[in-house]
Amino acid sequence: MKTKDLTKMAICIALLSVSSYLSFPLPFTPTMVTAQTIMINVISLLLKPQQAFITVMLYLLMGLLGFPVFAGGASGVAVLTSPSGGFLLAFLVAAPVMSLMRQKVAVNFKRYIQVTVFIGMPIIYLIGAVWMSVVAHMGLIATLNAAVLPFVIGDTLKCMIASTLALRLERLTSSTKLVTSYE
Repeated sequence: MKTKDLTKMAICIALLSVSSYLSFPLPFTPTMVTAQTIMINVISLLLKPQQAFITVMLYLLMGLLGFPVFAGGASGVAVLTSPSGGFLLAFLVAAPVMSLMRQKVAVNFKRYIQVTVFIGMPIIYLIGAVWMSVVAHMGLIATLNAAVLPFVIGDTLKCMIASTLALRLERLTSSTKLVTSYE
């Protein structure tokens, strides 16, 4: 990988970590509302599939090693094995899949929304809801009511924000040469 790619990945890890601090709990679900969804979508839209996977994997590894990068500054195995841990693990699948699909569509807002809303979010919801159902011993309907349905509108808005950010960042990085070495 080139230095430019590694730099992008490092910046994405940092921004994903910071986005987890923008969070608040809801009284009816163990799942917190965070800005992580925005960053996962931005990562998926800006990076290649392998880069997106590695970026999310390193983020999760940092959290496992005790760095306070999960929602609210949490860290450790307990976060990933909690009822909402499946949503974090789902990022590992959703990010490279969205990135792969993004490569197959035109670079525009409408296409980015389609990739994030109709491909990425269903992957995150499916894995996260199944995980929560198993870990919390909840039925499927109860899990959907607690961990998916209340978030659909907000997550759709976050996908719109992520698509806008990704398009602007793409334009910025394509028109600006990143200085990555001394010449």
